[in-house]
Amino acid sequence: MQAELQIFKKEVMRFPRLDTLLMIEETIRKAKGDLTVREIWKKLPKKAMWQTYLAALDYLEYSGKIFIEEDKHIIWIWDPKGIQELKKKGLLVK
Repeated sequence: MQAELQIFKKEVMRFPRLDTLLMIEETIRKAKGDLTVREIWKKLPKKAMWQTYLAALDYLEYSGKIFIEEDKHIIWIWDPKGIQELKKKGLLVK
């Protein structure tokens, strides 16, 4: 994992601040998978540089919060409450 982070740091010139990351997360959650990467970027309440936005998407995808489809639609997949309910019903999660 350390090697992955070092590669990531070399490629990214601007990292998102926490408030920017939270803003992007909220916008993606509200979109419900209906918008593409570019459309979500345009709908952000505050402007974010494209490279910063892409770095945030990389992080969200790496952390398992979003999935970007082949047609560039972003789907919010993080649902800890839903996972807990499924575990109570006997679902095994790896």
